[in-house]
Amino acid sequence: MASTVRVPTIRHLLRQPLNNPRACQRRWAQVQDVRFLATHGAQERVLAKYKEKLESKAKEQGMKDVSELKEAYKEKIDQMRKQAAVPGATAPLTPPPPPTGSPDSTSASSTSPSSQSTPRTSPWPSPPPAPTPSSSTRPPPPGVKTLNSFLDLSKILTLPRKEIETLWRIRHASNPQSLHFALPASTFNALLSNAKRHPAFVIPLPRQVAEEQGGSGSGAEGTSGQAAELHYLQFAHPHPQTTTLLFTSLAEFKLRGEYASPHTTITFHSEIADSHDLVLGQGTVVENRGVSLDEARWLVMCMQKFYVVGEEGRGRGELLEMFTRGDGGFRVEQLLEETEKIV
Repeated sequence: MASTVRVPTIRHLLRQPLNNPRACQRRWAQVQDVRFLATHGAQERVLAKYKEKLESKAKEQGMKDVSELKEAYKEKIDQMRKQAAVPGATAPLTPPPPPTGSPDSTSASSTSPSSQSTPRTSPWPSPPPAPTPSSSTRPPPPGVKTLNSFLDLSKILTLPRKEIETLWRIRHASNPQSLHFALPASTFNALLSNAKRHPAFVIPLPRQVAEEQGGSGSGAEGTSGQAAELHYLQFAHPHPQTTTLLFTSLAEFKLRGEYASPHTTITFHSEIADSHDLVLGQGTVVENRGVSLDEARWLVMCMQKFYVVGEEGRGRGELLEMFTRGDGGFRVEQLLEETEKIV
């Protein structure tokens, strides 16, 4: 019989125990259908919201109705939609590149300046091009922080692993909304491999809900039960030594699509993975976004259990595969059952 593989949990992330962590093991209900994850009905909602403005614009342009206006701007709309696409949500996870020398690739350089200058405001980044051998030496994209942004890399390279972990905790201890942790390079490599194959997934978060007990006038007091709220996650790799992870509620993502605001942002730094067998992580939980620091810890811990699996986690690995390929057999009930086993 194959031996059970024990996966090191992200250290220092769960130093404080969650409130009643075993409560999530029973009576989960009130979940959403994940098969409509992307932005079901988003186009109809947008048209309804701006109907009057679109009709007015059509009249100004001398057109009969909104349909004729859409047809006139079809090329520009398609261009903007491609720029705002989110792999795994509003676009395929791994879109094939256009053939070299094809009309599409040659016409890209002749696109009008107005469409090229359209800013991308989505916080959910599309995967960058595959890194070249020399890409590890290039500076990170704007807004992306490397490990050197937090600790002087040239100085900590001479320190032992334990001292680096201590400095990392001290560096983030003053921020009450901070998540910071350390994990072995081997654990991160397994996580990274799955993150590239499965850049998006959903994690259930236990919630307490009020339940009424007894009929009207019975005098029975209400009790609290358990429900599950699904949260959408997405990985990105903006730099060879930097991996980011964003969380938002599934309800928020279904409503706003690629423009949904993440409530938790995590960054993994692998600069000292080879020298110290150590990957450092840090992140922030945005206040008043419906998720507490403990709940964000729970989501990150569950993410690791789904993305770093041994023999005992085969069911979780199958769920990742089904979600990525859009398998109709993906069931929220099975997701909840597998999450219950984690506690």
